[in-house]
Amino acid sequence: MSERASDRVQLRPWQRAAFDKFAASEQPDFLAVATPGAGKTTFALACARWALAGERRRLVVVAPTTHLKTQWVHAAHRMGLHLDHQWSPADGIAKDVHGIVTTYQQVSTKASNGADTAKKLRGLANDAFVILDEVHHAGDERAWGDGVRTAFELANRRLSLSGTPFRSDTASIPFVRYEETGVGGEAQPDFTYGYADALRDGGVVRPVYFPRFDGLMEWSAPDGSIISANFHDDLDRAGSSHRLRAALSLEGDWLAVVMTQAHDRLLQIRRSQPDAGALAICMDQDHARDIVRFIRNRFQVEADVVVSDDPDASRKIAAFATSSRPWLVAVRMVSEGVDIPRLRVGVFASTVVTELFFRQAVGRFVRWTRGLPNQKAYVYLPDDPRLRQHAFQIAEARRHVLRPPADRDDEFSQEQLEREAKQELDLLPEQLSLFSVLSSTATGMSVHAFTEDGLTLLHGGVSQPLFDDEPEIPEPDEARVADDALDLPEVPTDAGFPLAGAKSIAERKEELREQNMELAKRIVDLTGFGHAKVQVELNRLVGIMSVGSATNSELERRLRHGQAWLRRR
Repeated sequence: MSERASDRVQLRPWQRAAFDKFAASEQPDFLAVATPGAGKTTFALACARWALAGERRRLVVVAPTTHLKTQWVHAAHRMGLHLDHQWSPADGIAKDVHGIVTTYQQVSTKASNGADTAKKLRGLANDAFVILDEVHHAGDERAWGDGVRTAFELANRRLSLSGTPFRSDTASIPFVRYEETGVGGEAQPDFTYGYADALRDGGVVRPVYFPRFDGLMEWSAPDGSIISANFHDDLDRAGSSHRLRAALSLEGDWLAVVMTQAHDRLLQIRRSQPDAGALAICMDQDHARDIVRFIRNRFQVEADVVVSDDPDASRKIAAFATSSRPWLVAVRMVSEGVDIPRLRVGVFASTVVTELFFRQAVGRFVRWTRGLPNQKAYVYLPDDPRLRQHAFQIAEARRHVLRPPADRDDEFSQEQLEREAKQELDLLPEQLSLFSVLSSTATGMSVHAFTEDGLTLLHGGVSQPLFDDEPEIPEPDEARVADDALDLPEVPTDAGFPLAGAKSIAERKEELREQNMELAKRIVDLTGFGHAKVQVELNRLVGIMSVGSATNSELERRLRHGQAWLRRR
């Protein structure tokens, strides 16, 4: 089949510069580190279009979460590429898609039939183009890193992406190049585009303001002692965690004051942007539900809540992103990559205080919306010294450093903070029962902002009107684009060139698979045949091995055969 005309893709200057460097590289691995909201996905898919042009080569994308698989499908569709987000190790790849999108967890697990997913992918990804989204997740667990290395070491090219800093630990990330420094091996990105760079360019990310609230917290510790402290008192790690938990509890007044300030700010923003939304990031599921009740009772509005054990969590996030509902309340579900551009206000009410998690959370508020003036975002924080430090460093581009255990000190290292966060989340019920909040009161407020001029202190005082003295920040209507558009040939699948349409092939495939499943159930009910027999017969009539590897055309024919079978009964 002859090549079709090229698409002209307009990239931002940083995307074009990164693309040109990627295209000129002869190395199999390329690491691009870019701030959340800058457009890493568009850059990566432009590289994929270029790499697949004229080649019979598969595309494999690995994402951190199931929700992000769907986002990759939609983004790829807009770029003329089609991914199957429901791929299973038991199936091959359908001929009418360019490839698949999976997760790091799926890569490292074994299927229910005992099949090793990484080994299955190893064959499918041989000579493929692989995108590793938020690649630092490949170091979350040893099995994840081992699985990624096994699955993709035979790929033709690997493009690794990250928008948040790598953890300071001893877990190396597969396919990332390290160079020795004074503190250990330091990851070497091939291209870096930081938050400060994006602010200077204009029209890429929003300036973020950090209202930080001090307070006086009083609690009963597990040992029975009564402790009172503000966020500037020097406490040990246990005391710091107890102080933060006391502030964030709705049994005191601190969080109620902060939530009210945040809601007032949201209402002010919604006067000019009616669909603007707010996100509260909570300690745990009970805390999230308490905050939902608080929002309902205090502000007389409903809030959406998403928690990790809710099977509809991804659907709820997607629905909130396209709605005008004011509040979303989550524990750890709304993290890196989740794209909700209308979020303008945040409340960080979590006891997870690692730099990685903090940056992921802040990244939800920086996404630029074209054509919308005055796009400042506001993330309300406890004035906890750890969070304060993270906020001050938000404009810095950070790298993964492999630190030998002997080099660690007694400061709040990233590894120690992560361990502390896990301990905070894993407190035994009897320990929690011995800890109780006696009171909490919000006192002073400080507001810092990151603008293109750097870090700016605005004012303090919890009783002052918020942000009345904000400096005016010129905000362009849209991001600058590269001087010349990129010509990218259309890429055929093994079944030919995809047909243009509002829905992606994957979305239509999902519908057809569900319809085939429901039809098979009806045939089983009416005929009394076993489910396996019905499936095998329908597959035989169409000439396919499985529904999972069938093209949309084959799935449509399978439906017609099944409907004809029913009519004969």
